[in-house]
Amino acid sequence: MNKNILNTGVQDFISNNWNTDIMSVLLKKQQFTAVTQKELAEQLEAKKKCKEKLPTWFNTPEIYYPNKLNIEQTSSETTAQYKINLVNGNSLIDLTGGFGIDSYFFSKKIAKIHHCELNENLSKIAAHNFEILGRKNITCIPENGLEYLSKTAQLFDWIFIDPSRRNDAKEKVFFLADCLPNVPENLPLLFSKSKHILVKTSPLLDFTIGIGELKFVKEIQVVALQNDVKELLWILEFNYSGAITIKTVNLSKTATEKFEFNLHTEKETSSSFSQPQTYLYEPNSAILKSGAFKSVGAHFKLNKLHEHSHLYTSDRLVDFPGRIFKITAVLPYQKKELQKQKFTKANITTRNFPEPVASIRKKFKIKDGGDQYLFFTTAIDDTLIVLNCTKA
Repeated sequence: MNKNILNTGVQDFISNNWNTDIMSVLLKKQQFTAVTQKELAEQLEAKKKCKEKLPTWFNTPEIYYPNKLNIEQTSSETTAQYKINLVNGNSLIDLTGGFGIDSYFFSKKIAKIHHCELNENLSKIAAHNFEILGRKNITCIPENGLEYLSKTAQLFDWIFIDPSRRNDAKEKVFFLADCLPNVPENLPLLFSKSKHILVKTSPLLDFTIGIGELKFVKEIQVVALQNDVKELLWILEFNYSGAITIKTVNLSKTATEKFEFNLHTEKETSSSFSQPQTYLYEPNSAILKSGAFKSVGAHFKLNKLHEHSHLYTSDRLVDFPGRIFKITAVLPYQKKELQKQKFTKANITTRNFPEPVASIRKKFKIKDGGDQYLFFTTAIDDTLIVLNCTKA
């Protein structure tokens, strides 16, 4: 951590030039005696990435930014803010603290936060920023979180851990046991220090695999931001043995869509099917990731178009966690029929359909956009259909 970056002149330059071309900065002669152009460029690039993702940091003077990769890997403010609803008590240890976004938000609810970060430089950066942001209740520990946990006699109300989703060879991994640190292997240590553990994982992790690797899983939350699934949150409670609740949440600028079910109920539920009716329902991405294909239809009393289409329909309008459309026409997927419609511009979605969107656009010369929505899918009788819709 080069503290000269915090000098007034350097900070003014960063504030005024965060949106400038990085290459032009790198090619210029060194502008500040104790700060290289590379360091300057790294600050500008990282600050720019914070504008939408981390507005509190972006809008606060004297923030020290880490490598842009740390910004890319961290939680967004919106998802970090959401996580504070899942914890309680007086103490929490963040074993994989990183840039400190999650620790910062946890500190707004929990009295004492321990932020562990193996990278000593990143730990110093986080500590500096916590001070600038006025978070006095966070203790930064520049060491391996598991090693610190094994040495301390302190017990915590919650342990938070976000294992790295790449192994030593920098390859993407899909099992918790292949992540760093290895959570399944260290569960005895974790549960010796807390009865409550919150694990953040990639959306790529399969529920069945995760449940098989972990113990005492009480709840799994699927968190989407603007209909893009960002993370899975696993709540472990020592000695819990009941049904596992799945909660889905889609966070947007205007509303929060929530839906919950449990895995046992999903297996036991039956779907009802029908041809397209008046309204079409497309579940949000969090629900689709959760696999609540039967539960969501049963809960809202909707019919599925096909077992594998995951589109729903009804003659009455219901408040639904996803997109809702009014069906204006049901068309057979036939070239002559679609050419007759003279579609020139539309939003196209495919569900359980043999052709990709790009191929359909090219074949029928349909541009993207507008107020018309075309769903290319399969009906209950296995025929290929096109639903011409407008937003409900």
